[in-house]
Amino acid sequence: MKKIVACLLAGTMMSGAALANDSVMSLQSNPNDWVLQTGDYANTRYSKLSQINRDNVGDLQVAWSFSTGVLRGHEGGPLVVGDIMYVHTPFPNKVYALDLNADGRIIWKYEPKQDPDVIPVMCCDTVNRGPAYANGMIFLHQADTTVVALDAKTGAVKWSVVNGDPSKGETNTATVLPVKDKVLVGISGGEFGVQSHMTAYDMETGEQVWRAYSMGPDDQILFDPENTMELGKPVGADSSLKTWEGDQWKIGGGATWGWYSYDPELDLVYYGTGNPSTWNPAQRPGDNKWSMTIMARDPDDGMAKWVYQMTPHDEWDYDGVNEMILTDQEFDGEMRPLLTHFDRNGLGYTLDRETGELLVAEKFDPVVNWTTGVDMDPNSENYGRPEVVAQYSTEQNGEDVNSTGICPAALGTKDQQPAAYSPKTELFYVPTNHVCMDYEPFRVSYTAGQPYVGATLAMYPAPNSHGGMGNFIAWDNINGEIVWSLPEEFSVWSGALATAGDVVFYGTLEGYLKAVDATSGEELYRFKTPSGIIGNVMTYSHRGKQYVAVYSGIGGWAGIGLAAGLVNPNDGLGAVGGYAGLSSYTALGGQLTVFALPD
Repeated sequence: MKKIVACLLAGTMMSGAALANDSVMSLQSNPNDWVLQTGDYANTRYSKLSQINRDNVGDLQVAWSFSTGVLRGHEGGPLVVGDIMYVHTPFPNKVYALDLNADGRIIWKYEPKQDPDVIPVMCCDTVNRGPAYANGMIFLHQADTTVVALDAKTGAVKWSVVNGDPSKGETNTATVLPVKDKVLVGISGGEFGVQSHMTAYDMETGEQVWRAYSMGPDDQILFDPENTMELGKPVGADSSLKTWEGDQWKIGGGATWGWYSYDPELDLVYYGTGNPSTWNPAQRPGDNKWSMTIMARDPDDGMAKWVYQMTPHDEWDYDGVNEMILTDQEFDGEMRPLLTHFDRNGLGYTLDRETGELLVAEKFDPVVNWTTGVDMDPNSENYGRPEVVAQYSTEQNGEDVNSTGICPAALGTKDQQPAAYSPKTELFYVPTNHVCMDYEPFRVSYTAGQPYVGATLAMYPAPNSHGGMGNFIAWDNINGEIVWSLPEEFSVWSGALATAGDVVFYGTLEGYLKAVDATSGEELYRFKTPSGIIGNVMTYSHRGKQYVAVYSGIGGWAGIGLAAGLVNPNDGLGAVGGYAGLSSYTALGGQLTVFALPD
């Protein structure tokens, strides 16, 4: 593999600490702590801890465990700041502070009283991807869109603010990002026809500072027609409105329920937007900008510096919300600030994160068939656009026509489950879905607060392959190539963790925590936890000892059948039938399991 000069931004960005939140910058540079769900601002999910390594990881044992008291899907992971671990749950979004000096004794518990009517409005289970820490506070975005700041030592509510309206279909499943003196939060609701947004709140008071919608007029999406760029060119006036018919943008979707990154040196925040509403493409002609888009924004005022739409006029529900991983690497002989993104549409993208220049766009699962690839010729009128294969175009095939054999399925080659990056191997470790679908769009009318989907789906393993529904892969983002791939029985729905011990961890839907060699992919360890793992593996050190922790609790989109007791194969937007076999491997749960080497 071509030698890549790379460095982890958690270290290289420290000179920009004055721009960022000082408490987050300090804590993310200390590998003993885990202050953000993503590990660091760069979303690398890499730890410098190496006490657990490829030579001894096979000796891991369960050190202790904790029941959350809640069933349904447990996404995200715990935080560790000093001697305290913060554990969260799905709805009703409890938060526990546990004393690591006293075998996990509960210091305080926050249990919001949310209206259960929000549950049926949540698209794909009642998951929550967890809180974040900054300035002595824990910031949580609840299912009902209440954003709350809790005193990290006592659990007392310092302020709360409502970010959306569940009666219109606006909910939340995402984490938050503390940047400078602000907390950035997104919104869910693309399947309910909401006009989605990213919002910044003052960290100390909860006052709204700015809000940037995903689609609409320039003053709402916070675009400068001359200075907001796409692929090196100004987007121009009304760049969003020109791509929607009439006022459809008002119910256009573009939800922001994924992960957020921050570069303190460039002072830019990065995130992705989701699918346009409805899932029936015939009802929304045009490119439907700026759904399915990578956004780079100024955190002070929200203004967009550059954007890139990956899937114009989406026909398959390929949300673009997955994480943006920030690295500094050599590309064509020159050090570049890079952004790597594994999209639901099955393409792995590498861009220059300062300019938005598109450098790489390649399939990270060979079975992806809806496109032959992206036009990479800067002189082409289709530059940056994927070439759609007519056979798998749900629009060209028409309403009430079942388009079959589309790969990937709507849950994408990768959903929200975050990848990891190791500066030692210069590889990305990616949990993937190896799933295809049949997709039949139909006409649907909009009613506020009611599902606005307009398609029936069936999901199944990729044909003529290894027979399973997932792979865990190592990816070279410079050459756009899979380095190694491990087949899995079901989709890999947990987040990966890479460590300086040359070990990569991930979890499986059957409930296994697995550790593999970061270079070869050789399996080094596995342990069966009480329920399927859709949480994200993390690591920390306490009193000189390294620990690895993960939630188990089946659910999420892949496990919605088990989590919600659904049996109709078409329920769960097609996932119930596709993952029906999970019931033979696991059952509901809600537990944190912590691992360590024996004394």
